[in-house]
Amino acid sequence: MQRAPTSPLPSPWPALNASALALLALALLALTLLPAGLALAGDPPKLREGLWEVRGQTVENPGAKRTVFAYQLCRDHAYDDAANNELKDVAGCSTVINDLGGGRLASTSSCQVSGVTIDSNGLTVYKGDTVTHAESHATFTPPLEGKSDESITQDQKFIGKCPAGVKPGDRIAPDGRIWHSNQ
Repeated sequence: MQRAPTSPLPSPWPALNASALALLALALLALTLLPAGLALAGDPPKLREGLWEVRGQTVENPGAKRTVFAYQLCRDHAYDDAANNELKDVAGCSTVINDLGGGRLASTSSCQVSGVTIDSNGLTVYKGDTVTHAESHATFTPPLEGKSDESITQDQKFIGKCPAGVKPGDRIAPDGRIWHSNQ
């Protein structure tokens, strides 16, 4: 079995300008960020404040290119609320969230970014306030820099208190590097 490349976050698309890249990142991550506590339809539990482990993988086509990612995220309710508000206001996107009951939220989204239509759907499952599992699939029309579709699977779990010097929104890479948020 071939080992997948590991990176702390999904790879960027360097040919896009900064604003298009920011919109694209928001559009792609909208479904996997649902565990941040989105409460548009139904009321999932507020997630526990503190340090969370985030692990997942993306699979891009054509070619079934698999990338594994992992990082830790410091979160609190204010961070989750800010992430929710940002997702609600993504220009060029429309998103519908449905509460399926039992801690399950389904979502469908359509975005227009730099002449590309991104259609995605996903499911997020909450297991109390300490574990989430999210799966999403997006298609790109026309293909974005050769990529026709992408699937993302992500698991998040609460692991404890945020370390000293790490604030809500900050991420810790597997090598210990800290990405400070701009909040």
